[in-house]
Amino acid sequence: MVSSLFLVATTSNNGTYHKTDISMKPRMNVLTIGVDNLAKSYEFYHKGLGFASKGIVGTEFEHGAIAFFDLQNGMVLALYPGKSLALDAGIPMSAPSPTGFSIGHNVRSKAAVDSTMELAKKAGAKITEHARDRFWGGYSGYFQDPDGHLWEVVYNPNMIPAD
Repeated sequence: MVSSLFLVATTSNNGTYHKTDISMKPRMNVLTIGVDNLAKSYEFYHKGLGFASKGIVGTEFEHGAIAFFDLQNGMVLALYPGKSLALDAGIPMSAPSPTGFSIGHNVRSKAAVDSTMELAKKAGAKITEHARDRFWGGYSGYFQDPDGHLWEVVYNPNMIPAD
């Protein structure tokens, strides 16, 4: 196995640079979101949105139940009960904040934004912002999943997915 270290410069709060020989590669492979009701969230993503999954696994383990969805480009979406996630991470449960981040779903056209938003609504999503033209030249809308996680469905003419 080949391992490499990178020499990078980091900036401190006062604006000075420090050299370090280790950096984290800028990639994300798995997005795990904490959910209140794993079965309900699984149904939303699998049956409602059509995400492929082998089902809820790990139920034989205490705090082990989880669902995985294979996404494009090797990405995985995992649904994990929030209580189990907090326990696993060694932090206390806290109130969710829907504006802490949004999950972006790029599509190839404005029509695809509209149809995806309609699909999410039929699956039980709460539409928080109907799709519309945006000041930056794109077109997008927002919805929340059953646990309040915020999704943006977006057509960006400068970031059209290959599909």
